[in-house]
Amino acid sequence: MTFKPLPASVTPEIDLGDSFVTTTVDAVVNWGRRNSLWPFPFGTACCAIEFMGVVSSMFDISRFGAELVRFSPRQADLLIIAGTVTYKQAPVLRRIYEQMCEPRWVISAGACATSGGFYDCYCTVPGIDEIIPVDIYIAGCPPRPEAFLEAIVQLQNKIDRESMKEQRTVGV
Repeated sequence: MTFKPLPASVTPEIDLGDSFVTTTVDAVVNWGRRNSLWPFPFGTACCAIEFMGVVSSMFDISRFGAELVRFSPRQADLLIIAGTVTYKQAPVLRRIYEQMCEPRWVISAGACATSGGFYDCYCTVPGIDEIIPVDIYIAGCPPRPEAFLEAIVQLQNKIDRESMKEQRTVGV
């Protein structure tokens, strides 16, 4: 049995309008990652107090999808170091970083975490980038809550540019 095609005058024209969206896997995955950051605060000094202001209703970090502050590294993907880090704390910080789920990002907040601050002593780490890789640095002593929000926006822009293909080849 053979089927004959319908004549052109009888064939209905289907208007799909906005039914389809074309995109890439990277764009979809990065959109999900950038809008659902789970920060782990490692606060040791006055910068941590400023970060507490960021999660308050006045600055509202939830507008950026980062309101779910976690206190378990296995449930976090963003490590925010806010304050002075000593050499005695360094192994703990490294272990916390290694326990975080992949992909993971790090924000160094304030002068103490970034460069050791005004401390010129044997016990202070002169920048946490000697211990773990840092994605975004926040200037200030202590940084204002707006600076934390700007760092979140910069990190979101960085996440948008990531490629899953590059991540797979780096991990091999």
